[in-house]
Amino acid sequence: MPAPDNLHKFDTFVDIIARLRAPDGCPWDKEQTHQSLRENLLSEAYEVLEALDEADSAKLREELGDLLLQIVLHAQIAKDDGEFEIDDVIKGISEKIVRRHPHIFGNKKVKDSTEVMHNWEVLKKEEREAGKSMLDGVPRQMPALAYAYEISRRAVRVGFEWENLDGVIDKLIEEIGEIKEAAGPEEKTQEFGDLLFTLVNFARWQGIDAEVALREANKKFYRRFSSVEELCRRRGKDLQKLTLKEWDELWEEAKKEVEK
Repeated sequence: MPAPDNLHKFDTFVDIIARLRAPDGCPWDKEQTHQSLRENLLSEAYEVLEALDEADSAKLREELGDLLLQIVLHAQIAKDDGEFEIDDVIKGISEKIVRRHPHIFGNKKVKDSTEVMHNWEVLKKEEREAGKSMLDGVPRQMPALAYAYEISRRAVRVGFEWENLDGVIDKLIEEIGEIKEAAGPEEKTQEFGDLLFTLVNFARWQGIDAEVALREANKKFYRRFSSVEELCRRRGKDLQKLTLKEWDELWEEAKKEVEK
């Protein structure tokens, strides 16, 4: 079968995925299920985040394509199983966006983005099943820092918030005191979790995404530690035999090396 034309068209891409899943299509694609593709979807989402963190537009374009592949593939599997198809996905999200933007597609007036978010929560509440928490829509499979940020942000939308940053700092000091006083491993774990949760809220007050901040810190540590390893290789030193003083000196040298 010849390669299709109009490769820039969305419908062409949908047809390509359908062809891969056809009875005479690709053996691997035909075997896939929603469950088998879970890790692929998560991996591609993280690669999009990495491209965003690196501000690499060419990489972002490519990674968005890989993520789109996962979405269309899931929709095709659903179509093959008689559940729904990509048009239903698009129709559903289009209806939701129009419904939740009455200040754009209706007559409602808003003065700023804060009022937009308040109205968004009101509309979501109207859509939510009776008895369900407004936090139920946050996926519990999210990374813990990102989950903490999102549930805190949603609680803030309905007024559950400190009066000022000093209140958050006081809470941080309180949590540090409690972790110092914690008796056993279980209590220390609980108090450490409370401290992390409060730190996420401190970050939120400062306009910092805690998940992004920790990813950047991880990358920085990786670069510096790798530099220490390289310095040791060049000088014939064994990492496991370094003294604390040598570690400190090499670490400071590595910091300067990677920040050139």
